[in-house]
Amino acid sequence: MSSLFPALTGSQPDRPALRFGDRSLTYGELGAASGALAARIGGAGRVAVWATPALETAVAVVAALEAGVAAVPLNPKSGEKELGHILSDCAPSLVLAAAGDELPAPLGDLVRIDVDAHATGPLPAPSVSAPSVSAPSMSAPSVSGEDPALIVYTSGTTGPPKGAVIPRRAVAHTLDALADAWQWTGEDVLVHGLPLFHVHGLVLGILGPLRRGGSVRHLGRFSTEGVTRELNDGATMMFGVPTMYHRIAQALPEDPALAQALGKARLLVSGSAALPVHDHERITAATGQRVVERYGMTETLMNTSVRADGEPRAGTVGIPLPGVELRLVEEDGTPITSYDGETVGEIQVRGPNLFTEYLNRPDATAAAFTEDGWFRTGDMAVRDGDGYVRIVGRKATDLIKSGGYKIGAGEIENALLEHAGVREAAVTGEPDADLGERIVAWIVPADPQSPPSAEELADHVAARLAPHKRPRKVHYLDGLPRNDMGKIMKRALTHD
Repeated sequence: MSSLFPALTGSQPDRPALRFGDRSLTYGELGAASGALAARIGGAGRVAVWATPALETAVAVVAALEAGVAAVPLNPKSGEKELGHILSDCAPSLVLAAAGDELPAPLGDLVRIDVDAHATGPLPAPSVSAPSVSAPSMSAPSVSGEDPALIVYTSGTTGPPKGAVIPRRAVAHTLDALADAWQWTGEDVLVHGLPLFHVHGLVLGILGPLRRGGSVRHLGRFSTEGVTRELNDGATMMFGVPTMYHRIAQALPEDPALAQALGKARLLVSGSAALPVHDHERITAATGQRVVERYGMTETLMNTSVRADGEPRAGTVGIPLPGVELRLVEEDGTPITSYDGETVGEIQVRGPNLFTEYLNRPDATAAAFTEDGWFRTGDMAVRDGDGYVRIVGRKATDLIKSGGYKIGAGEIENALLEHAGVREAAVTGEPDADLGERIVAWIVPADPQSPPSAEELADHVAARLAPHKRPRKVHYLDGLPRNDMGKIMKRALTHD
């Protein structure tokens, strides 16, 4: 299989590739640094990458992919127990890190290689016995589209994290399908501040621009000031998660420079969780821009997106990407054929974007797929008449069966967020002897001293959606529990 990044050896070595703060690399410099490191780690099998938001992480992952070895990005915020599980599960032979990074105890037994982001030639051999120093040629038959590119560990909400083995063909297919959907070219300059241990920030946010021959500017830490600066300095695209866009929406009324900068962008993309409709509307009103949403997960990379040349409809994740098959099914697996915007079913997908297996977990791998090869996402959605997909939540935490209805938590959360007295909202279900489950709202009020009453919120939802979708109980919180990607951790919300 050919290189995933043709621009590394292309005819424009001075073209900007990566920028992290005041540190940057051209394609020529990135090719030299990643090539030197690839020669050093060739044949390593699997390499762990200490995935800080730095140039070295990008160089390390590109080098691994160019060498044909699987990279295992590690979350620097992981606890020692979780790190220990990941390392024992995937058994990497090396850990790649920036010089000076202090690594926790579980990584102490691994051979460490400090990444030199400005290397221009062969690197010295490691001081400890290490794998072969000859990297396989990317045109060699031994490197194929089915070979692992990345092993990315899931969040582990129902047990220890599982390692999703993502093949090279899934990376290539997803990035090329997104190029089609977003009209993404080498002329685009992407700005983002996402972590690099997850597919959103790493695969889409770093590898995506590099595959196109474009450039990426990583903010290190997200800030509205950084977004303004980069969009004013030629950036054309921005990737973010809903918490980032929520901060943008809140800042816009008092920050005309931010609104003006966002108005210059060619494409604003949100993902990893649903962006509330209220934030969509506030951003559009202030900037004239519509935020595009896409839908994916670790095991599938990207499945759907609103197209750059399509209707940017708030509250949807668009249509399936080229090459991706998507269907909704009933609980018994029966496909749902109606596109009525109301019938809720589980999303199943099939296509070249899928992972190959959960590492060392044949039981979990088998359970994740149907007999005819569809991946069970666990996400619940409806499809509108024109095929647009609207996700209503996770099957395990967001599908509420109340009074004979199947209700998605997401639409109730959007309705609650339209209330002026609500800053943040989450919706769950709890057992109810009469209804089966009752709807419970978890609210962070805009004014903690004067929160809207439970009755007021119930009436607000009933008027916008339907009476059976109103919350029967309301809890008031100072903040909602979220993970590193900004997703609300509903399992941490406990009832009385």
